[in-house]
Amino acid sequence: MQFIDLKSQYLHLNKRIDKRVESVLSHGKYIMGPEVEELEARLEDYVGVKHAITCANGTDALQLCMLALDIKVGDAVFCPTFTFFATAEVIAFSGATPVFVDSDEATFNISPTDLEKRIIKVLAEGKLIPKAIIAVDLFGLPANYPALELLAKKYNLKLIEDAAQGFGGDIEGKKAGGFGDMATTSFFPAKPLGCYGDGGAVFTNSDEYAELLRSYRIHGTGEDKYDNVRIGMNSRLDTIQAAILLEKLLEFPQELHNRNNAAACYSAALSDHMAVPKIPTGYLSSWAQYTMLDDNRSQLMDTLAKDDIPSMIYYKTCMHQQTAFAHLKYAHSDFPVATSLANRVFSIPMSGYIGSGDITRVIRSLSKDE
Repeated sequence: MQFIDLKSQYLHLNKRIDKRVESVLSHGKYIMGPEVEELEARLEDYVGVKHAITCANGTDALQLCMLALDIKVGDAVFCPTFTFFATAEVIAFSGATPVFVDSDEATFNISPTDLEKRIIKVLAEGKLIPKAIIAVDLFGLPANYPALELLAKKYNLKLIEDAAQGFGGDIEGKKAGGFGDMATTSFFPAKPLGCYGDGGAVFTNSDEYAELLRSYRIHGTGEDKYDNVRIGMNSRLDTIQAAILLEKLLEFPQELHNRNNAAACYSAALSDHMAVPKIPTGYLSSWAQYTMLDDNRSQLMDTLAKDDIPSMIYYKTCMHQQTAFAHLKYAHSDFPVATSLANRVFSIPMSGYIGSGDITRVIRSLSKDE
């Protein structure tokens, strides 16, 4: 059993994917070829935004947002402490200061209540200029954007949605990738919509931001590649990866349906044994991971391993616990919910191709000692 079954996905799509790749090999436009533009148009339609700007990876997508917003030294950018390192890394790489925020206990996502407390504290201290919020759609579930958008407006902050895990999810029908001033995603192979290498994208309805993003992703170009009007990056999505994503995007709605069916099976069978994920009313998760909570995490993961079932921990070390951010001098007690989550979460196999037999195996393994 695979933790994320990419092999079955390829076997299902191989003829279509191979044909797309062969087309790229035939026309030879490996960088910014026609498939890139086609993919961007399809992404715009799927998410429901005016602009989709592809790039080399999800981290670059966030970094491009930092550039477009002119995030710099002296600025404060708020983000969850319970997340992957890239979320906070791009803030520090821009010279700004990440201000970490505790999690919502029910959804694992950034807590709007704690966020407002952190904003008020930064304003009261007067050492940093609050500029933006990066919210993460953790494990596939969109963050609480209705509340976050109100806070962003109240305190005049820009809001960035990190939809790397949430792509495909929605709130009341509005797709992940469509929230905030800008949103990002990653096409890393393990993500809900992944390619066979690295890739990413930024989404926005702002013409101004779109123009900046397109410039920054190719060395700060202006009218052509030898007209450089700003200092930028080299962050382009390979044409072959775009070709692969075009076929995967066609299949994505069915994979999303399958993921939700698998999650429903897990939740129905395991809710009496441990804390299963909670999906708020009106929300749809893309189930990047199926993540549960249990005080006996190690024992349960050992049991799964003995039954040849893989499991993973996302994330055992919060941002405030990372050596790279030790200079910010946070204490574990500053983030009681996130610290508890890091000590108790574990994830079990999930993909758009997980079969009923494998689901049953996982459930039996986790239930047999009860």
